[in-house]
Amino acid sequence: MSKLLKTTCIIIVCISTTLTNAQKMYKPTWESLQQYECPEWFRDAKFGIYTHWGVYSVPECPSDWYGHNMYYKNHPNYKFHTETYGAVNKFGYKDLVPLFTAPKFNADEWADLFVESGARFAGPCGEHADGFAMWDSKVNPWNSVDMGPKRDIVAELGKAIRKRGLKYVVSLHHSWLWGWYPTWDENTDCADPANASLYGEKVPETAWRTKDTKGYYKVNPMPSAEFERVWLEKCKEVVDGYSPDLLWFDNRVQILSEKTRQEMMAYAYNHAEKNDQEFVLTFKRPDFPLGTGTVDLERNRMPKIYPEPWLTDNSISQKLWIWTTELECYPTNNLIDDLVDIVSKNGNLLLNLAPHPNGTIPEDQKQRLREIGKWLKLNGEAIYESRPWLIYGEGPTETKTGHLADMKFDGFGDEDIRFTTREGRLYAIALGWPESGVLPIKSLGSSNYNGKVKSIKLIGSESKIVFKQMENALEIQLPENKPCEHAFVFRVN
Repeated sequence: MSKLLKTTCIIIVCISTTLTNAQKMYKPTWESLQQYECPEWFRDAKFGIYTHWGVYSVPECPSDWYGHNMYYKNHPNYKFHTETYGAVNKFGYKDLVPLFTAPKFNADEWADLFVESGARFAGPCGEHADGFAMWDSKVNPWNSVDMGPKRDIVAELGKAIRKRGLKYVVSLHHSWLWGWYPTWDENTDCADPANASLYGEKVPETAWRTKDTKGYYKVNPMPSAEFERVWLEKCKEVVDGYSPDLLWFDNRVQILSEKTRQEMMAYAYNHAEKNDQEFVLTFKRPDFPLGTGTVDLERNRMPKIYPEPWLTDNSISQKLWIWTTELECYPTNNLIDDLVDIVSKNGNLLLNLAPHPNGTIPEDQKQRLREIGKWLKLNGEAIYESRPWLIYGEGPTETKTGHLADMKFDGFGDEDIRFTTREGRLYAIALGWPESGVLPIKSLGSSNYNGKVKSIKLIGSESKIVFKQMENALEIQLPENKPCEHAFVFRVN
């Protein structure tokens, strides 16, 4: 090859590489942000964990909105606070910060438990609505390094989780901070300008939320330019300082200007591109346009297969997000059934834990996680790296839809079945064990299933599975012994 031809080839390769890299750069426009593609690791992972743990955990009251509710006289948190700590103009939320010392927090112990649970991604709440950052923040003086635990919680967990091969998550809820505290109320410590670095600038009561003539919540006035600047700088600190693999946003981000939202997303995506990182950003609708990130539903799920990967965030408790003496965990069976249902519809489950204020994870929550991990160790081939089948499942139980709908969902029954596929294999996952000893699967009857079932393997069982494929259903004779305590996975060939 001549020198001229070699030089020409090199130039073409360089130009091609430059163009390819340029195509991956994001501009702060919705059109450019539509380049987002959910990475394979998220499609494969299926199960993750995050935590609601911070200053709001200290009172051990049943509300992660304690910092908001404690200032409203008609709320039980107000009564508790005034009886326990005193008047809210003398002992406000800021005065709880020194009590959040987390003396028993151990990031390695948490991470070991996450691994034992079978989770593939995990991480902390970086900043909740209360405005207290759990990282070494330069823009927010109210942070866990300068106050409270005097430790960088986000950094410690990031190191421990990544050391064990899991992807790292940080959740951000801080758009709620606008009007979160009643800075308009002179009878509270929130109105004192000296406390503005935590409680925010003085705003009218309507800045929290009011209802329009149609009953919809609205914010008035919308956030100030300074609030938006600080909100964005907090996001950038987390992105630059900790490079999470998944950055999770709570809802209400739509109160920020399009410019700020677009700048945040472009900044995060370009940071990931620069570091060759397979990055996920999740959001709740309608905070960002579809296609610019991965959709998350709170205590809610898709009613059927969704074409793009999606996320559900739910708590280990049906009613609570934070630890209190009143916290009751879901039965493990419900949690596993929910995971199976979500995965069958192309989703992932992000399960919230509620650590004790001292930094430990209570035993009842540990037990649930270990039982989930035991189930996944046996049946994970039908969950990890799986993809949806032609239909998500069958059975009489209809999951509820809408924001927080899972709080009113009682679980599945013996006739409910879900399907997944992996590497050409079909899995039928029974969410119950019929007392009759026969499991009928209508979707695999010869009139519905375009194929002949040749063999069936019940994962974890050495028994030979007897079955009959009839026109209206595939009937499986269940063996005498169950292979596990929860959802039962049949590999269909």
